[in-house]
Amino acid sequence: MKKIVEAGYDAMAPQYLSWSAEIADDPRLRYLDDFDSRLEAGAKVLELGCGAGIPVARKLAERHDVLGVDLSQRQVGLAQANVPGARFEKADMTALDFPDGTFDGIAAFYSILHVPRAEQPALIAKIAKWLKPGGFFLASLGTGTPDVTETWLGVEMFFGSNTPARNRELLAEHLEIVTDDLVTMHEPDPATFHWVLARRS
Repeated sequence: MKKIVEAGYDAMAPQYLSWSAEIADDPRLRYLDDFDSRLEAGAKVLELGCGAGIPVARKLAERHDVLGVDLSQRQVGLAQANVPGARFEKADMTALDFPDGTFDGIAAFYSILHVPRAEQPALIAKIAKWLKPGGFFLASLGTGTPDVTETWLGVEMFFGSNTPARNRELLAEHLEIVTDDLVTMHEPDPATFHWVLARRS
């Protein structure tokens, strides 16, 4: 599965950036602004699934110490070129390990939905552990897609997500949910995502 995601994003790295930029009603900048406003200047921020670094890492790097990770080496290379003020590494987010309380903020935009559903509970538990007390986690999660491999944007891609109710359960085990929204955007086909902002007590 992870090889499918890696190969898919390697193959379409520049195409994905231009495709995503054309989605007129993508709400991520609105949520990103809210997330950014809750962080003190110079905060340590982790982005899981950073892609080419635009727009999220670029925006966050204006004020913060940003580390972006992505499964695709080509995406990491683009991010390093696009956002020289941040650090980027090729990594599988489910295999990462950081000391407790490393980050003030963690963001995951349209990336956890490429992780098998069975692996998402452990990932969310680790994310919560990596946050400092008072730290924030912002994510756009899926809404209940069974684990599936399909053709997407001309490449083979894996998707899997829990229902919003299950997402809430997993988050509430470790974090306080601050924002909980279901938002439909058009890619151009309608696609609904579960946007959550959660805080470590």
